[in-house]
Amino acid sequence: METFEANGKQHSGYLALPASGKGPGLLLLHAWWGLTDLFKELADKLAAEGFVVFAPDLMNGAQTADITEAERQVQAAEADFAAVTAVAEAATGYLQQHPANTASKLASLGFSFGAAYALVLDEALPDAFGKVVLFYGMAGADVNKSKAQVLGHFAENDPFEDTEAARKMSAPNLELHIYPGTGHWFFEENRPDAYNAEAAKLAWERTLAFLKG
Repeated sequence: METFEANGKQHSGYLALPASGKGPGLLLLHAWWGLTDLFKELADKLAAEGFVVFAPDLMNGAQTADITEAERQVQAAEADFAAVTAVAEAATGYLQQHPANTASKLASLGFSFGAAYALVLDEALPDAFGKVVLFYGMAGADVNKSKAQVLGHFAENDPFEDTEAARKMSAPNLELHIYPGTGHWFFEENRPDAYNAEAAKLAWERTLAFLKG
């Protein structure tokens, strides 16, 4: 785990480097579960594809697999929105300045809770990101003003996101996909109640093509 400073405090994040030791920077923003092993493993997979991946811990070490507790974690984060945003912005700066990062503009990839912060960061730091990937988060968001290219993955049956609002999203910089027969967390293999291997594989392939394109 690497450390960086925000709000006058030390915060941590998981850094994954490609075999070459250098590559384009990608900010990975975890879901409401916290920075769990799933997201660290995903960082490693993205690093194996050539990216310098930094996944900041936006929950200050809190982790859970329980939905009720995850909701409490998000409520706490929302109550301290400015502080969490500052951590996310500081993590962006850390990755931008990291000697392994070779890109002038970063990519970001956010899951649910993390997807919201991907768009918060894109709005707050409009020149920082060239590509933004959203997994089942921020349905209906207007990304027309973003300077970044945006890829959105949404589930067809999602109690946490408005699928119809997702369907209506339209912007020249947006690539949108809705996965039939899926629900929230369909990409997360540690959620057997929701994981959809076929949809997850397709979303992964689309994500890599988008990030490398």
